[in-house]
Amino acid sequence: MQKTTIISIIPLLVFVALFLGSGLYFDNFYSLPAPIIALFSVVVALLIYRAPMKEKIGLFFKGAGDSNVLQMCMIALLAGAFASVANALGSTHSIVNMGMYYISPEYFPVGIFIIASFLSFATGTSVGTIMTLSPIVFDLATQSQSNTALIGASLLSGAMFGDNLSLISDTTIAATQSVGCQMNEKMKANAKIAIPMAILTVIILLLIGNPDAENHLHNQLYSDFNAVLILPYVAVVVIALFGVNVFVSLFLGILISGMIGFAYGKFHFLQFATDIHKGFMGMADTFFLYFIIGGLAFLVEHFGGIRFLMNLITQRIKSGSSALLGMGFLVTVADVCVANNTVAILIASKTSKTIAEQFKIPLRSVASVLDIFSCYAQGLIPYGAQVIALYKFADTIDYPQLVMYAIYLHLLLIGTLGYIYVGKK
Repeated sequence: MQKTTIISIIPLLVFVALFLGSGLYFDNFYSLPAPIIALFSVVVALLIYRAPMKEKIGLFFKGAGDSNVLQMCMIALLAGAFASVANALGSTHSIVNMGMYYISPEYFPVGIFIIASFLSFATGTSVGTIMTLSPIVFDLATQSQSNTALIGASLLSGAMFGDNLSLISDTTIAATQSVGCQMNEKMKANAKIAIPMAILTVIILLLIGNPDAENHLHNQLYSDFNAVLILPYVAVVVIALFGVNVFVSLFLGILISGMIGFAYGKFHFLQFATDIHKGFMGMADTFFLYFIIGGLAFLVEHFGGIRFLMNLITQRIKSGSSALLGMGFLVTVADVCVANNTVAILIASKTSKTIAEQFKIPLRSVASVLDIFSCYAQGLIPYGAQVIALYKFADTIDYPQLVMYAIYLHLLLIGTLGYIYVGKK
């Protein structure tokens, strides 16, 4: 095994420094396109790592072609296509007006959190949940003059609820399989933290309300909607709630939108195909970023960058009382570096399992802590897939406010810290 030094993490430091630096300098974290920053970091990696260039390029494409990375890319494309076709059909317009007509904007944040929580738990994907609901959520926020950061944070929090807890979530699968824990045991341990924090979040959102929202709900301006045109969104949510794969649910949503569009004369076949392509192109930046980051993360891991960070952290774990916290910190650092919570769990799991065996910590606790800390970091980093997906539909959100209003994520972290110290024996 080659010796690792701080040089091995330079590409990650370059990426984080450029992303955060440009965001602070231009007062906009997305002023400098993230795929360009990621590509520059890949160039740095190719230049500083000592290996034949052909080998390094091969490693980059191996990481970029990882199944987890490609799944995120395909979810982005299908979600973009569905949003584009549903918008051309008039679904978005109808559901916005229907929501404005029947639902008080005061309850939008808590309603969005609950819906996103159910959908993400059923589908096991936070990115898919955000991309499915964002067109509706942000149109409702705009039409009602709601606090966009509060609405976006409610959607983000609900999406991360299912990402962390769902039995079919990639993070749950990675956390349980990599440490050798039964999935139902992890879910029970995880639920003892997540569900009470979700209930507390609902209460807090009800108390906060949505004070900036416009309350003239029954204005004739919002009476123009057709319930039939809303069926594609209803179908996607219902299909997903039955546990159908997110790819299937989004694909069926596109087909249902097309059939309704043909029946109502909203568009013809050529226009339908054009709208699908338009949706694909609208997600091009997101696709490129997922792809390049996947390759960069694999390069850094292969040349010892993650191992260097792991060694640095694990040296400071001296007792059983700090072991779980050390695991949480370890997976958090990995996620901040690779911007993928599933990958971060896989990176940290081997070391975490070794620590657990040394200090006789139940594996269900290890799996829960790895999943929760990685989801907390992934939900809040500005270059993570979830926040990027939000900004794809609402680029005017103030990032510090988004973080502040992500109430569930903060409560989940607090609850987990309490679980670590109360249950450390």
